[in-house]
Amino acid sequence: MKTIPSIKLPIIQNGETSNEVLSDIMANKKIVIFGVPGAFTPTCSEKHLPSYLNFIDQLKDKRVDDIYCISVNDVFVMKAWLASYSKGNLIKGIADGNAEFAKKIDLLADYSANFMGNRCKRFALIAENNSITNFNIEKKGQFLVSSAEYILDQL
Repeated sequence: MKTIPSIKLPIIQNGETSNEVLSDIMANKKIVIFGVPGAFTPTCSEKHLPSYLNFIDQLKDKRVDDIYCISVNDVFVMKAWLASYSKGNLIKGIADGNAEFAKKIDLLADYSANFMGNRCKRFALIAENNSITNFNIEKKGQFLVSSAEYILDQL
């Protein structure tokens, strides 16, 4: 069973940034992490992040403590992207600028053909006390198993 890695990354919460060890801040919690190839990209901005904003109350009703969005973007881009949504402060951002999380959890994808370099595959996971219980990775170009609606059905 995969676990949340013990790596330090920038976390964006309510417009503030702090560097935190993921396994520390996610311990003793039920969390959802969804990953996107890039902030401000079409599917990520028009469908993926909005799906979690639209279903945040239902996810919280299923006893999810925190919802995180991760991308291989720097902290400034992630902070601006979340701030561009009226309810963006309801999601915690993880700026995986060096793709450490993506590498550690085997989610690194080469998007060089689209001039984006190495990025995170589109995915969503559920973890309880750092143990990943559900891990859904999208096929390239798809948006099905990582949506908030799909995750809701798995909770």
